Amino acid sequence: MPKIIHETYMEAPIVKCFDLARSVDTHIETTSNTNEKAVAGVTTGLLQLGDSVTWEAIHFGVKQKLTAKIVAMDAPQTFTDVMVRGAFHSFTHIHIFTESNEGTLMKDIFTYKAPFGVLGKIADYLFLEKYMENFIVSRASELKKIAEKNIEDTF
Repeated sequence: MPKIIHETYMEAPIVKCFDLARSVDTHIETTSNTNEKAVAGVTTGLLQLGDSVTWEAIHFGVKQKLTAKIVAMDAPQTFTDVMVRGAFHSFTHIHIFTESNEGTLMKDIFTYKAPFGVLGKIADYLFLEKYMENFIVSRASELKKIAEKNIEDTF
């Protein structure tokens, strides 16, 4: 299973970074390039342990739906979401937050299994892993901009 690990340092308090990362509204804001919107489950506000959200987005020119559920949370240090329905065979996304210097280090650990057996493995090798890495890096960069915009504001 491919594993993507990405770290982003944000000059913002840990609680703010944690809340922004689990905010449905912020997720929509940080994924405008794929036109993501929440269409079922929790569709606004902060995701909590046990919550599910169904995202609708355009990936590879195709409108897709994916439902993820928050299966673990230890605020404000970590939360984990897993896909319960969608295009992947499976995925797990662990979000870890650590206070560092005057800010927060956010670490994304994304493991997944592509669909379609051997064809999925080929697609993964050719483009899927790079696409997912770019998606995670882009979203983290947008989160950083939002978190650092008004550092004194809490979420």
